[in-house]
Amino acid sequence: MSESPASPLTTADGVPLKVSLRRAVRRSKVKAFLLVSPLLLFLGVAFVMPIVEMLWRSVENAEVSTYLPRTVEALEGWDGGSLPEEPAFAALAEDLRTGQEARNLGLLSSRLNYEKSGMRSAISRTARGVRNLEPPFRESLVEAHRAWGELDTWRLIQREARPYTISYYLAAVDRRLSLDGEIVKVPDHLEVHVGLFWRTFWMSAVITGLTLVLGYPIAFLLASLPLRHSNLLMILVLLPFWTSLLVRTTTWIAILQSQGVLNDLMVTLGVIADEARWQMIHNKTGTIVAMTHILLPFMILPLYSVMKTIPPSYMRAARSLGGKPFLSFRRVYFPLTVPGIAAGGILVFILSIGYYITPALVGGQSGRFITNYIAYHMQTSLNWGLAAAIASILLFVVIVFYMVFNRLIGVDKVKLG
Repeated sequence: MSESPASPLTTADGVPLKVSLRRAVRRSKVKAFLLVSPLLLFLGVAFVMPIVEMLWRSVENAEVSTYLPRTVEALEGWDGGSLPEEPAFAALAEDLRTGQEARNLGLLSSRLNYEKSGMRSAISRTARGVRNLEPPFRESLVEAHRAWGELDTWRLIQREARPYTISYYLAAVDRRLSLDGEIVKVPDHLEVHVGLFWRTFWMSAVITGLTLVLGYPIAFLLASLPLRHSNLLMILVLLPFWTSLLVRTTTWIAILQSQGVLNDLMVTLGVIADEARWQMIHNKTGTIVAMTHILLPFMILPLYSVMKTIPPSYMRAARSLGGKPFLSFRRVYFPLTVPGIAAGGILVFILSIGYYITPALVGGQSGRFITNYIAYHMQTSLNWGLAAAIASILLFVVIVFYMVFNRLIGVDKVKLG
């Protein structure tokens, strides 16, 4: 007699167990997604979208094709060997007439002026008198401004008609495109950004090193003291967080300036003469001192969180085995604090290269960071493309630094708490 196959397991309502489990897993995933969806939406709107917009702005090049559409069309097929024919000049006159009526030639003139000095005045002057231009437009435009009789001007218009450009990135590293399409170095007196990048990186490294040197013994003391004493010291460490960044920065100006508290004290003690006061503000020294103080808690807290987990018995065991204090510290204690050093180091360094307010107030010309020039191009020169390119390079450097850090130390070993 043959046995009937075993019937599948079912739930109380008759649904197969496998189907019921799949539904339960699906419901749990949907619930989990709905719980994190506000956070994902916030990250998308406040983090991802601005970065995408910044990257797009750094290569966008729509001004010429938008405000000189007839001119761009007339220059299609032009070989660039000599001045274009009359139709191109007529198209330019019509585009300038349209732009003057709409009063939207500002972006165009600024964009072309970034590439060739004098283009802003050429466009604005010609646009003001464009209604009086008569055929032949070639002679009329050259008479209105000599730039229209220069071959370089027309080559520039033809080149910048492309929808994308690398000009902003080249300008961010003190390079530019020649009219022949070659990448060339800007004159020495115009070099700005490369030196600022290097200054930002090495000063951030110095600040990170100083916070480690100052923060390590403080964190060790916090982890070693009894709880009632360490809590008081922790309040002193956290006290700067309860004070405005602007207040802390301006306080350093009062302390470090030539007629400030520190110089007055040194003169009173006879350490320096009154006419030889130290210049410690509006230079690199002021930036390093102020930023080291401001970022010091970001080094102390990761170190403390790691040191607090190290049992004191480890050092006692090392001492009982014959190790001298320094040898025991170097061979036993210090390696255990590497995750805290790594966490504090990467945190302070990344915060340093992105700082803006403190270098702007106490750095002067020699102590400013590249971030101050991002603000300058955003607020003063209105060259948003160049500002976006510089910011994109900083973002790329941070990503590379993170990847190298992960390769050498490992992000999984970093402990922030």
